[in-house]
Amino acid sequence: MSVATAHRAAPHPAGADNRIVVDGTVLTWRDLPELTLAGPAAVLAHSARDALAAARHHAVHGTELLLSTASRVDPAMRDELRDAGFTVIDADADADADADADVAAGTGVAAGVEVAADSADAAAPARPRPADPGRLWLLTSGSTGRPKRVGHTLESLTTVRGHQPSRTWLCPYAPGTYAWWQVVTLSLTQPGQHLVVIEPDQLDDWPALAAAHGVDAASGTPTFWRRALHHDPAALARVPLRQLTLGGEPVDQAILDRLREVFPASRISWIYASSEVGAAIVVHDGRAGFPVDWLDRAAPGRPTLGVRDGELVVTSPYHGAGLDGPVRTGDRVQIVDDRVLITGRLDSDEINVGGSKVSAGLVRDVLTGHPQVAWARVTGRRAPLLGHMVVAEVVPTPADPSPAAGPLPALDEAALVRWCADRLPEYAVPRRIRVLTEIPVKETLKSDV
Repeated sequence: MSVATAHRAAPHPAGADNRIVVDGTVLTWRDLPELTLAGPAAVLAHSARDALAAARHHAVHGTELLLSTASRVDPAMRDELRDAGFTVIDADADADADADADVAAGTGVAAGVEVAADSADAAAPARPRPADPGRLWLLTSGSTGRPKRVGHTLESLTTVRGHQPSRTWLCPYAPGTYAWWQVVTLSLTQPGQHLVVIEPDQLDDWPALAAAHGVDAASGTPTFWRRALHHDPAALARVPLRQLTLGGEPVDQAILDRLREVFPASRISWIYASSEVGAAIVVHDGRAGFPVDWLDRAAPGRPTLGVRDGELVVTSPYHGAGLDGPVRTGDRVQIVDDRVLITGRLDSDEINVGGSKVSAGLVRDVLTGHPQVAWARVTGRRAPLLGHMVVAEVVPTPADPSPAAGPLPALDEAALVRWCADRLPEYAVPRRIRVLTEIPVKETLKSDV
């Protein structure tokens, strides 16, 4: 991209003076360059800075925009986007990184410059069409196959309204995802909502960065939180968090309890949200699942939750374009006592073992309930006669470094099988358990559990 002089001053969003920390540099939304984008534009960001600049541009100008990391869009999808009328722009911040540092230091180009996508950066649409002003496009996570486009607006993505207490939020999500937009719209539209953005190469060491910049609120997937607890729980405890939020994957009681041990005075919430239905469920009571009496309870301006054939169905005012009315989410639920538990995706949660149905999510919850298991993934493997058998991967909890703590017994497959056999029907007990050393994570902060 190339830099040119701005032609006019543009209006600023309400959160324009909020701090944003990008790659260790403290800026504000005003300090980001003003992009020149001709809609419909698909901006493929190579850094958090590029993505934030594109988000600010949309908030100011309303240009039709699809935003994603470059790594999530393969050549075939680039062609699909061009066929759908998008100009596909590779937003690479390398050429402008020095300029941004100068701006932050007060020695460089003034804020409000334009960054124009030249011909080397942009691929013109194969089938040009008129832009749809105000439209934002999200790519689904692709957990069930190829990512799909879902249409939104800044209004439909802004689900936190009214005055909020001042917060400094951690934003670890991949740019352009629904969860990323949730944190970004909060900072764009609410004064006093600051951001500390985590790049992929900072995921293992984010607690130190967060503590240094006073992060007191953080949102992440259960996998994100489990990795932090596994990697350096002492460093995590030094972050002055008042609000912790989990979402994007099934949230079990074990991760809620472990976070409560580290942050006994903080509010811990879990959220169910998706690109298709928006933010639909928010729970603050410290328990996995949500109350069964929330089902089929209609209230103006709020999502309605239902269960059909074991699948969560949501009717939401925050839905994507063309998805009004009940939406089958593809997520499997089970009602246990007074709670509705979301156990996983329908196409992967149910394992048929010799005609008996096993929930991979419930087996996973049993495994992560073991005091020496930090993370688990449960799947089905083809087996003679039975059709499938249950298998699992686990990551042990790290040893307690304090001198008073005694050594933990080795975590072995036989001990875990016995643990499961005491808590599960025989057909649901994993027949193979593989012990890993690190918790796997994808760009979406998920591990496909």
